[in-house]
Amino acid sequence: MSTLAQLQVGETVKEIQLEPVSRLDLIKYAGASGDFNPIHTIDEDAKKAGLPGIIAHGMWTMGNLAKLFTSYYEEGFIEDYSIRFKGMVFLNDVVTLKATFVEKKENKLHFNVLAVNQQGNEVLKGKVLYHLY
Repeated sequence: MSTLAQLQVGETVKEIQLEPVSRLDLIKYAGASGDFNPIHTIDEDAKKAGLPGIIAHGMWTMGNLAKLFTSYYEEGFIEDYSIRFKGMVFLNDVVTLKATFVEKKENKLHFNVLAVNQQGNEVLKGKVLYHLY
């Protein structure tokens, strides 16, 4: 599919599989976002919090969802999106991003979006409203 405007209900945008989550990814994201909660970067603090190890920032996963629509920037923009965190993302997890076209109302495209880990477990689920120019 070459454009979002050509999608039919039920069709999907090309899935994106992210590289395995690295500690450096999370350190960089902490610096960029200002979220320095040590459960995202320091093993001992994550374990003190009852986690098996450091976890990715939920907003890191959410932000990556925008990559599904990046190649369509000439058609429009993400006007709004909402998500629900469904599971944790750990070091070395491989996250796959997915978007399914749900409906079109005037120049607004509605998508269901999903992020799953390498076991197929949902880590994030939500909706995107894409505004066509």
